[in-house]
Amino acid sequence: MSGTGAKVLQLFASLSLLIALHEGGHFFFARLFKTRVEKFYLFFDFLFPFSGILNFALFKKKKGDTEYGIGWFPLGGYVKIAGMVDESMDKEQMALPPQPWEYRSKKPWQRLFIMLGGIIVNVLVAIILYIVVFGVYGEEYLRTKNAKYGIAVDSLGRSIGLQDGDMIRSVDGKVVERLDRVPMAMIFSKDQTGTIEITRNGKDTTINIPSGTIGKMLKMQKGGFMGYAVPMIVDSIAPNSIAAKVHMQVGDSVVSVNGKPAGYHNEFTEIKNATYGTPITIAFVRNNALDSVNITIPKDSAFGVFQHHSKYIKFDTIKYGFFDAISKGFSFTFQQFGNYISQFKLMFGSKEVKASESVGGIISFGKIFPSEFDMRQFLMLTAFISIILAFMNLLPIPGLDGGYVIFLLFEMITGKAVSEKVMERATTVGLVLLLTLMVYANGLDIFRLFKHEV
Repeated sequence: MSGTGAKVLQLFASLSLLIALHEGGHFFFARLFKTRVEKFYLFFDFLFPFSGILNFALFKKKKGDTEYGIGWFPLGGYVKIAGMVDESMDKEQMALPPQPWEYRSKKPWQRLFIMLGGIIVNVLVAIILYIVVFGVYGEEYLRTKNAKYGIAVDSLGRSIGLQDGDMIRSVDGKVVERLDRVPMAMIFSKDQTGTIEITRNGKDTTINIPSGTIGKMLKMQKGGFMGYAVPMIVDSIAPNSIAAKVHMQVGDSVVSVNGKPAGYHNEFTEIKNATYGTPITIAFVRNNALDSVNITIPKDSAFGVFQHHSKYIKFDTIKYGFFDAISKGFSFTFQQFGNYISQFKLMFGSKEVKASESVGGIISFGKIFPSEFDMRQFLMLTAFISIILAFMNLLPIPGLDGGYVIFLLFEMITGKAVSEKVMERATTVGLVLLLTLMVYANGLDIFRLFKHEV
């Protein structure tokens, strides 16, 4: 399976796994401190955040004191811990005297671990996944100086002033060793309006990053407005493909499509994708002579030519032993955590970034997955989403783990517990706020989809 279906399945699998593990973290520490867990649900068995509306589960089974289930509302999940003000808003239970097995009967430091359990597990999951990726696959990267054909850019890259074939020398005067780190260097450039130093057609020049670029980069939900360029030379052809039927051959070097330059792989792909279902003319060089073919590529059909990029680009690969992979997994996790926090700050501290352009919901999450399944990419993206979930849950908003942590820290510092009435009201406000943010973020996604269609 490929395309949108693959993205949806990867997103569903990744989020389901991470939500279950997050709630499992709360469950683990609750049981560790002999606290009763009444429910453990993947997704909500009610219309979040209204615990009394549309209460039903797709699956549920009682084992011991805990009811395990899968809810019908496919966003998030929860554990219902006895004696705690949470999403379930069980006021009847809270009106009864505290019992030894309840959350409210536990010591503050124990309650703190119960509340941080999900965040702890999310961080550990990211570390473990990164350890697996670096241990199994190693780390492949392209040195900026080894992009021998320069960079390949999309419409955003061109709006900055970059062109296919440009050689990146530095950002703000600082050499960026790895090509894939150039976008991040731009995001954190001075005042977000720095410079990119390039070599174009053998001449050195400087491009000033236009105002608004950083916001556009974050809005795209990806750092890939640029990559490495490779010449559009046919290295292999799929049997019985469209390319085979029009007698293209290995070694053919594409020059243009419908008269538009297509000498680089990205140029050819961009034009081809924009002309599905319409007649096109592909001009190419074969045996030092110019030739062409006239074809129509049906929508959602593959042309059938392939390139082996390693023939043209020299990649560096770092192999990690067992202990080195563990060290790299830890360091990379906290590096990614720091990068995400820095990007989050830009929404509030940068004139370049607008929340309405950079905030996204479930559709934005889905877009970051590739259209074809790749295990390494899936593990890397799942690890990164786990980091996002850990950070978002740490925010001091009532209803999120971070909100409960703030109340617990207040109690531990002052020696006075926040009243259950205050907790109930704060949780209600927090849940309404979360619902508003959820509707806002997903509404923006839907608006962007309709805007794109129009």
